[in-house]
Amino acid sequence: MKLIQDLSINIRGRLRYFNRPWIMGILNVTDNSFFAGCRASDEHAVADRICAIRDEGADCIDIGACSTRPGSSPVDEETEWKRLESALRIVRKEWPDAVVSVDTFRADVARCCVEAGADIVNDISGGSLDGRMIDTIADLRVPYIMTHMRGTPASMPELAKYDDVVADVISELAYSIRGLRERGVCDIIVDPGFGFAKNVEQNYKLLASLDEIRRIGLPVLVGISRKSMIWRPLRITPQDALPGTIALDTFALLHGANILRVHDVAAAVQARDVILNIPD
Repeated sequence: MKLIQDLSINIRGRLRYFNRPWIMGILNVTDNSFFAGCRASDEHAVADRICAIRDEGADCIDIGACSTRPGSSPVDEETEWKRLESALRIVRKEWPDAVVSVDTFRADVARCCVEAGADIVNDISGGSLDGRMIDTIADLRVPYIMTHMRGTPASMPELAKYDDVVADVISELAYSIRGLRERGVCDIIVDPGFGFAKNVEQNYKLLASLDEIRRIGLPVLVGISRKSMIWRPLRITPQDALPGTIALDTFALLHGANILRVHDVAAAVQARDVILNIPD
């Protein structure tokens, strides 16, 4: 499998290259994320989930404490921070050398998390939900995962209106990237935002055009694990959507995804490693 090997991000002064795609394991320190298999609501469950993600071969871990599924309402900032602080303390004990991303759209929470040991900030809003986020990232000098989204988690289902979803998403991403660069953010990872202000058909059009998104020239994260774009057309539940997830993750890998954000680490690692055996 031919890979783009010159893409990298700077994590605490060390360049990390995407000479193979990364598998990012999801840890949700919540009680209402859409897939129960990645939830952990107490310290023992958090530690168990961290160890499972590590032992199954993940390259990094993404910790979230505020559900942002379509139609959801966020928890308050203090609750989010308390959950993340506890999880960060545990992950640094159980997996001290892990690359850790925190899933938050709040600038103050992002700053506290980086000071507590997080390496990357994963913002599903691309800076649109907190006007101080971009300057905070520039000040912290950490990699930033910028997701394409419109509106808020509560309103975004109504905003899935595009002239051309692929062209519009790329244009809006490019505009945001330019703003990040102008404010001094150097290490950017692009997430097309599958499921965020996109309907099922639009999600598949976007996935089919992943090669075009790669032309932006930045690492690309794909997060489609057990999402409704898989289970709605099949008339199943998220709990039954692992085979469909692996099928789409495989497609994403073959079309240049640099990071897969997944609930099922072992399955994704196996899919990735098998694909890497395919000769160029």
